Amino acid sequence: MKVLCFYADHFSYTIGDKNHEAADEAALPGRFAACIVAYIHVEEEDEALDLRSREKKLSNHLKWVARKNNSQQIVLHSFAHLSDSKASIHFTRELFAATRARLQNGDYQVAETPFGYFLNLNMEAPGHSMARIWADL
Repeated sequence: MKVLCFYADHFSYTIGDKNHEAADEAALPGRFAACIVAYIHVEEEDEALDLRSREKKLSNHLKWVARKNNSQQIVLHSFAHLSDSKASIHFTRELFAATRARLQNGDYQVAETPFGYFLNLNMEAPGHSMARIWADL
């Protein structure tokens, strides 16, 4: 799994082209402030591992990034452009749901961008070292 996190003063999106038949039905635009935006690429190898172990690893990483940036809000964004290997849609969605639940149990506000669409993104990220963190989990 590859994860590219940004701390964003402002992050918003509008819906672009639908790119998958399993796209979310009611895709609405979103707007967030003072948040961590996590671009997450789940790889095929992740499916060979236990879902719970992958969810725990991802959740712990996102909590660490959020603490480093003094933020309680995390936006999960499925971003299948960080590797050639791709997990199944079913596994990716399960991982996102489990991660969201764990983070919410830890008092984080969690949102997800709509699945199955290209999005028009608008992001304002400050220029300090902890505002951009990449990990291979």
